[in-house]
Amino acid sequence: MSTILVTGGAGFIGSHVADALLQRGHRVIVLDDLSGGFTDNVPAGATFVQGSINDVQLVDALFHRERFDYVYHLAAYAAEGLSYFIKRFNYQNNLIGSVNLINAAVNTGVKCFVFTSSIAVYGASPELPMTEETPPHPEDPYGVAKLAVEQDLKVSKDMFDLNYIIFRPHNVYGEKQNIGDKYRNVVGIFMNQILQGKPMTVFGDGTQTRAFSYIGDMAPIMADAIQVPEAYNQVFNIGADRPYTINELVEHVAQAMGVAPQVTYLPARNEVLNAFSSHEKVDRIFGQRPLHTLDEGLHRMADWVKTHGARQSQEFDRIEVSKNFPKAWLQPASASS
Repeated sequence: MSTILVTGGAGFIGSHVADALLQRGHRVIVLDDLSGGFTDNVPAGATFVQGSINDVQLVDALFHRERFDYVYHLAAYAAEGLSYFIKRFNYQNNLIGSVNLINAAVNTGVKCFVFTSSIAVYGASPELPMTEETPPHPEDPYGVAKLAVEQDLKVSKDMFDLNYIIFRPHNVYGEKQNIGDKYRNVVGIFMNQILQGKPMTVFGDGTQTRAFSYIGDMAPIMADAIQVPEAYNQVFNIGADRPYTINELVEHVAQAMGVAPQVTYLPARNEVLNAFSSHEKVDRIFGQRPLHTLDEGLHRMADWVKTHGARQSQEFDRIEVSKNFPKAWLQPASASS
């Protein structure tokens, strides 16, 4: 039995990964500041520590006390579009906080550091689908921070022999998602709006393309990674293969929620228009596994949403730059957009 730290384990992806690790017999400690998560997301059997990855003294004390074998770093403020307007907050939480963990991992002899990055590192790639060999050119501060952590892990391997595994997921949805967050997770935003009897809000004309990834397909692969030697010191795209337009997503979400689709189109915001990736590498290393279709995953999430409703852990109110801030985001979270 290994002792494993899961940062962000009270959040969406982190709680699923923590649960999968527990199912594999590991001892799991969750570190989360509850800025975007909930204590009831922490799976039974995990030890919960409330605190921030920005608290260096807490991080160092935790690493020295527990002597983690592995670290799964999933704590982040993953609002890509908002990151333009919260650059200081973005870099402090998504970059500096990550460096605090990497330093502690080096100092305490962690065997492998598993990092959840993002396909945001690619930016508006002319190559579709994007592969792990596609040159990264992030176009927003969130992607810049994720790429910087990836690069720091690579130099930490060279200098300190800290092994790493990097996953680049995209547009993840499913049970336990914080659908009350108006800045991120389009599937959750749509379902929250439907619960309130409001139209789904779409930025631009809805022809943007994304592949939407069900969490139940991703967490098992991530949990298995530390037992796969071929995965060490590698980068993997992970998620769904088939892209959909946002207009198509509207139809599928409405069907899963059992309503007729209603849409309000908003002015376009600055975002990559087409982004989806290849998963040949992760299939080759981990073995090709059956994936849920979009409708299967959405129905599973919709069933959970109808039971649990929307929850907002903390309303984010730390906007640093107001210039060009989307007007739709000025509404309260209960009227998410």
